[in-house]
Amino acid sequence: MGVLIGLSMGIGLLLVWMAVIDPEPRTRPRTGTTPLAALLRRAGVEGVTPAGVVVLCGCCGVVAGTAILVVSRTWPVALVFALMAAYLPVAVLRARGTRRQLERREVWPEVVDNLASAVRAGLSLPEALVQLADRGPTPLRDPFAKFALDYQASGRFNESLDLLKARLCDPIGDRVVEGLRIARDVGGGDLGTMLRTLSAFLRDDLRTRGELESRQSWTVNGARLAVAAPWCILLMMSFQHDVVSRFATGAGLAVLGFGVVTCGVAYRLMVRLGRLPVERRILA
Repeated sequence: MGVLIGLSMGIGLLLVWMAVIDPEPRTRPRTGTTPLAALLRRAGVEGVTPAGVVVLCGCCGVVAGTAILVVSRTWPVALVFALMAAYLPVAVLRARGTRRQLERREVWPEVVDNLASAVRAGLSLPEALVQLADRGPTPLRDPFAKFALDYQASGRFNESLDLLKARLCDPIGDRVVEGLRIARDVGGGDLGTMLRTLSAFLRDDLRTRGELESRQSWTVNGARLAVAAPWCILLMMSFQHDVVSRFATGAGLAVLGFGVVTCGVAYRLMVRLGRLPVERRILA
């Protein structure tokens, strides 16, 4: 009985001590977002889970591998094309995300100009953001319309900004959102100047990036064609079993493996060298 009383007193004193040291419960934000979930968010795909993408990749790989195996009757070739087909959904999501970011990057200066005009006209920050759902550029109207619904439902500006930033999933959007948050918390006397400066910077950056991308586009497309050409030839050779069956031998496996590694390394190196500096998301 004495042991139970002592244990209860010890637990009670421990709880009191924890309450004194940390009187307010902390809600830790979830930071462990998987890369596939971030890719889905960046591509704007809703209603699809990362597990669904993994299942789709597996189905594409199985279907393509089975089809090539039936045609060529050579398992190494079928395995290579199965891996390529399994990566296809991820490649489509990345291309969609890149295209979506490019579209939004072109209209962000207009969004910032609208915010600066609304603030200069005397609108509050929530009102300035809400009016973008109707007057803002088309690619960004949906996130701001959802922000309007969130703010009307909860009345909590900071939480609605967090949801808006998660939906935008854009470095420029992070800068605008955090600037508006600071202006809301400490006062926005210089908010108009900050927005106009940001708009000018975004236009200069957009102009510079457009020139660089137009100059390097033919080089990047040529490199992609050079990487894809051997596998297109191998796909056509798959209909000739006598020829493609040589890849099932030891020397054929070595040649096929060397080709896969060489093309993969060359493509990643091309992408790495041709990549323009990309802004990182802040406080994401």
